[in-house]
Amino acid sequence: MNQRKDSVRPQYRLSTYLNLLPSFQRILHLMARFSPPALRPILHRLRGVKIYGSVYIGDEVYIDADFPEAVEIHEGAAIATRCTIIAHTKGPGRIVIEQDAAIGAGCVIVCRCGQTLRIGEGAVVSAGATVSHSIPPFTICGAPRLRAFGRLTAPFRAAASYEEFRRSMLPMTPPKYQRAKPDLL
Repeated sequence: MNQRKDSVRPQYRLSTYLNLLPSFQRILHLMARFSPPALRPILHRLRGVKIYGSVYIGDEVYIDADFPEAVEIHEGAAIATRCTIIAHTKGPGRIVIEQDAAIGAGCVIVCRCGQTLRIGEGAVVSAGATVSHSIPPFTICGAPRLRAFGRLTAPFRAAASYEEFRRSMLPMTPPKYQRAKPDLL
């Protein structure tokens, strides 16, 4: 067959064909949720999740089924058991879990349409927290309403022991509030 030289050849990537089969995407997602820890990042990569380097993904972690390509997980990140990561609310957003970040068990991470939600490098999110806004690097925060507890000098995953991690925490300086004077009528 004659092909024009200026015609563009389609890219022959596995993810291109997997995106054509939504039911196959769902099967990969289900397999990733219940497979051994070493296979989870591989299966999520096949689904389209951008995973860079070695990461830990715990049991039953739900990573967005509709827009898996909107989730990025960087080197050294750890996502504990039963976390839910949803990168869309009325349209796709983007979730970036940066290097050496640690997400506690049962966390819910959700972003709205067009938003880029970043969990900063070395940040720690405690168990059961709901995250809907970005978290600065080297910050520890948690439930019941997500708030920052302190600053970190060493990421959770880099600390050799729990004691070393505890020593790396610095207290947050409280913001200075000005008390409003009541109006005297």
